[in-house]
Amino acid sequence: MLAALAAMCATVVVLPGHAYAAGPPAYAFDPDAKNVQGAELNAEASVLQPGAVYRSSIEPGEKLYYRVKLDSLTDAYVSAVAVPKSGGSVAYGDGITISIRTLNDSRCSSNQATFGSGETPRPIAAYAHRTIGKGTSTTCEDAGPYDVLVERESKPTSSPEAWNLELRFVEEPALKSGGPTETTAPKDWPSATPAPLDVEAQKRTGGSSYYDATSLRAGEWIDEIAPGQTRFYRVPVDWGQQIYASAALSNTTVDATEFIGNALTLSLDNPAQGHVTDTSLSYSGKSATTALKPLPPVAYRNRYDYSSRVSTLRFAGWYYLSVTLSPKVAESYGKNPIVLTMSVQVNNEAGDSPYDGDPGIFAVTEKDKELAQSGDSAPKAAKSATMQVVAAGALGTGTVLVLGLGAWTLLARRRAAAAGGPDPVQQQPPFGGPPQQGW
Repeated sequence: MLAALAAMCATVVVLPGHAYAAGPPAYAFDPDAKNVQGAELNAEASVLQPGAVYRSSIEPGEKLYYRVKLDSLTDAYVSAVAVPKSGGSVAYGDGITISIRTLNDSRCSSNQATFGSGETPRPIAAYAHRTIGKGTSTTCEDAGPYDVLVERESKPTSSPEAWNLELRFVEEPALKSGGPTETTAPKDWPSATPAPLDVEAQKRTGGSSYYDATSLRAGEWIDEIAPGQTRFYRVPVDWGQQIYASAALSNTTVDATEFIGNALTLSLDNPAQGHVTDTSLSYSGKSATTALKPLPPVAYRNRYDYSSRVSTLRFAGWYYLSVTLSPKVAESYGKNPIVLTMSVQVNNEAGDSPYDGDPGIFAVTEKDKELAQSGDSAPKAAKSATMQVVAAGALGTGTVLVLGLGAWTLLARRRAAAAGGPDPVQQQPPFGGPPQQGW
């Protein structure tokens, strides 16, 4: 009994964690991301595993290969988030292109992401996919290895430093028997901008990446954003639902009226980090707003549309909003943060999932709705769950210790009574006091 109690007392609970440098990083990479080196020769490409996140980098003008192994039934998506060095510069047209290709170099699909006319360094994302069925090349339907090619475009006037890359490879679940049969995208859907929400704005601080994006539900949200900073948020959007979003930048008390074009960029990406659309606003020290153009409801059949604004709204899950304030704002209005107001609406009742079995990230769960209500990010929610488990374990250990000590006391008293001696508990010296005579 004593040995068991000693073992319990010596137990140390070790919590999982990761060491971070002092101060928050400009972009919070997934701490579980595996390092992978892109290859200039496709024959030397590293294999990416489904469901995993990877961290890599790319130099100006580089074309880097990675590899995935696909079956002949599953739709697959590989995304690349390019993260330029903070304080650097980019030019119009700079960006990345990602494609999935057969080993004969036939392209299955490709997408490009650029920094736009604002020329503001910020995280940008694009994805490529291999999909089975209508509108796809039959040469990309075979099982086997496929190349993932990531290309960087940088003008000579841009900063020459390498960009970090965050790569994700996800597979879409199989459809239910008799699942969606439509082979064309919807032509008619509500395209009018909804009326503003009549709600009180609440405070929520955005994250610094897709990994730690702050969860939002429909509402008005107040934050602050500094020049050169990017804030990340995520909104659960289920099947059949429509997302609307806008951003407003407050006025400043600085005595200046300098006009800055594309001062703030609002961007929307889908659950697989495929870019949906973006918008921007100009700033001259007075309040200014911008809103995403109305988007169709999330539907499986959207994938058959030629417009990426429609085709990327092909599955349910967390949709990511990112807001970037140009560093040029600091030149006229100082480096202090400016008040940012985000307005989010999600309309329509949720429909049924078309998938058979576990939908993975392509779903909105009750837990997701709770996170959107509380405003927790994924890592914050995971940390809270871990602490609850630890607290429950500590409570259980404490109960065992009390019961164990009680049993030890009862056993000692019974032995003393059987031997005709004094009660050992009554005879013990006080803690810290001198031993009694004869001890």
